[in-house]
Amino acid sequence: MSEDLANAFPTVDPGMRPLGSRVLVQIKSAREKTKGGIILTNEDRSTEKWNTQIGKVISVGPLAFHNRNTAELWPEGAWVQGGEFVRVPKYGGDRFEVDGALFVVFNDLDLLAVVTADPLQIKAFF
Repeated sequence: MSEDLANAFPTVDPGMRPLGSRVLVQIKSAREKTKGGIILTNEDRSTEKWNTQIGKVISVGPLAFHNRNTAELWPEGAWVQGGEFVRVPKYGGDRFEVDGALFVVFNDLDLLAVVTADPLQIKAFF
């Protein structure tokens, strides 16, 4: 993992694992300065933090991506696995912070997309 990626997704133990059909996602941390070295204000960092919709899947509940009635895996299989990057909704989920890292527990159906490009190239909306 590159240093920039490690800074965006610092290794923090969330202290929990999701149950049922839920997915635990770590939201990308806000940058402190631009690539050009300009230090971002607290307001800019706060805006980026709360508008960022890219996350790293930390863990997946045992019933995620399974039929709710039969507990069988969906025909298309699991959409994501731990370690993959995803696009998540701005609102929703159960949000909490641990050691400055923002985590969200989403229902498996709430994940919007798998990020196939560099997750650091996707910018927050200001």
